[in-house]
Amino acid sequence: MKIKEITSQSRRDFHADYECEHCGHVIKDGYGYDDDNFHKTVIPKMKCPECNKIAPESYRALSTKYDANQVV
Repeated sequence: MKIKEITSQSRRDFHADYECEHCGHVIKDGYGYDDDNFHKTVIPKMKCPECNKIAPESYRALSTKYDANQVV
């Protein structure tokens, strides 16, 4: 899965629409946390509920809105 669009964000918590790179299935208003671990580890391992696949090896994570050492 990949982030299609971040629909709202409060500090590091966000809601987004996720899209499967394989079948195009969209999960509306999914939860997320804006840190490197979530973007680089959690999102690529999210299984699509339609095709049951995870992100391909070529997945490129988004950067965070805030730096890791920044308190928000």
